[in-house]
Amino acid sequence: MPYLRFKGFENDFLKFISPTIIDEFSNIASVPKEIVKIELLNVERIANSPLSVEILMFQRKNEIHDEIAKKIYKILSEYGFKQTHIFFVMLTPSFYYKEGLPLMNSPAR
Repeated sequence: MPYLRFKGFENDFLKFISPTIIDEFSNIASVPKEIVKIELLNVERIANSPLSVEILMFQRKNEIHDEIAKKIYKILSEYGFKQTHIFFVMLTPSFYYKEGLPLMNSPAR
C-alpha cells in the first residue's frame, strides 16, 4: 500500500519509468519507497477507454493528491502520454486488512 495501477501501458515502458515514479511518489506522499506498489492491469479495451493511472491510497491533503497527479502526468507526458487519466481511490484504514485484522488494529502498524 499504496497501489499505483496502470492501464493501457506497455510492460517494458512501465518497468522503465517505475523507479522514477516510486521515487517521486514516495517523496511527495512521505511514505517509504518499499511500500509503493506498481501494477500493470491488463484490460481489454472495448470503447473509449483511455490510458489511466488508478492510485489507491489513504486520504491526504488535497494539495498532496494534486502534487502526485501533476508529477505523474509530467513524467508520462515527457514520453508522449499526454491524454492519460489519473484518479485516486481513497482507502480507509478500518477497511484495509493485514493478517486478517483492520490496519488500524494491526500490531505491525
